[in-house]
Amino acid sequence: MKVRVVNLGCKVNAYESEYITSLFKNRGYEITTGISDIYIVNTCSVTNQSDAKSRKIINHIIRENKDAVIVVMGCMIETHKDYDNDGVSIIIGNKDKSKVLELVEDYLNTHEKKKILYDNFDLTFEDMFIENMESHTRAFVKIQDGCENFCSYCIIPYARGKCRSKNKDVILKEINTLVKNGYKEVVLTGIHTGHYGSDIDTTFPDLLKEIVKIKDLKRLRISSIEITELNDDFLNVLKNEPKIVSHMHIPLQAGSDTVLKNMNRKYLTPYFRDKLKVIRSIRPDISITTDIIVGFPSETEEEFQETLDFAREMEFTKIHVFPFSKREGTVAAGMPNQIPEIIKKDRVKRLIALSNELEGNYLDKFIGKTVEILVEKSLDNISTGHTGNFLKVTVNESLEPNTLVKVKIIGREDTELKGCVLECEKQEMTI
Repeated sequence: MKVRVVNLGCKVNAYESEYITSLFKNRGYEITTGISDIYIVNTCSVTNQSDAKSRKIINHIIRENKDAVIVVMGCMIETHKDYDNDGVSIIIGNKDKSKVLELVEDYLNTHEKKKILYDNFDLTFEDMFIENMESHTRAFVKIQDGCENFCSYCIIPYARGKCRSKNKDVILKEINTLVKNGYKEVVLTGIHTGHYGSDIDTTFPDLLKEIVKIKDLKRLRISSIEITELNDDFLNVLKNEPKIVSHMHIPLQAGSDTVLKNMNRKYLTPYFRDKLKVIRSIRPDISITTDIIVGFPSETEEEFQETLDFAREMEFTKIHVFPFSKREGTVAAGMPNQIPEIIKKDRVKRLIALSNELEGNYLDKFIGKTVEILVEKSLDNISTGHTGNFLKVTVNESLEPNTLVKVKIIGREDTELKGCVLECEKQEMTI
């Protein structure tokens, strides 16, 4: 039978979907991206638009093959527990994703529809273990789930539950397996990644210290981390462990202290500024990317200008800009003085323009320098890859995917750097 896994949303979902794919593949099912007998839809609910996209895809699948077994799971279900659809066979939330294979096979035998939801999340981590990530040069490893920050605009704590962490020994075994299977770069991911260990009497820096000991691991990347989790212990690891790449994604969300307070963020701009100053003293060329929400309820033009000014001062490599989305079920959805869409669109445009300017400034610093890329694709004598600080580099030469190559940067085209090869360590392609 053919199985199609449709993934929506974040890197955590991507990891979970990869795990589910491997379950079906190992059982002998044919994995496809076309019309299938079984569909697994891992939904996203971070915004109202995410919900709408999830529903649209589900309805399209039903029209595509109304006789298929269709499983819908994930965050959209957790935030809409009343969701029902006659065309869907199995509905689950964010718990029991590891049991999808047995749920599907039970349905194939009984043809009994199921909807399994829980009032409270199990406080233990639902273990998953992957050995490969199809079509990926870097592997994701989910180390943590849940969030307890309760930012006023965010639905995710309600969709993912309390913080819970994966056993450290299981993480190390999983990364060792991925490295033995040829992966040179691993990305640690979670809903609140830096909060890892808070429930199992360890810390995120302690985990990092163990991971970097893995012999053939070349790069360790952190998908996203909050500024409040960059404590002295973490900064010391960053200083002493070159395997941790010089790229960090640190969400800011607003550059106005008034807006940050309304968002229920756990820091103000002076704290953010001081932390970035320390990070850059450790890694002068580090790339720091961020997320910013514009048009938060009651945000004035002056407060938005504070965000523009602060973002410029912080010299982010790239800003992921989001217009505030009124997410039902959150505190911010009921706040007064909601900002008109026309104003939000204008602020998005202005902040993106600043992001483009800052990104160009950062990229230009590397022209004439030598960098190392992990080759991801090679087609028609054009190869592309990313540096440790996540700069995309194109080389007019056929290079072996999954090799680390020394490249001299000779120019830039938009957000892509152009390079020529200095040295290439040819290795057998193992994945």
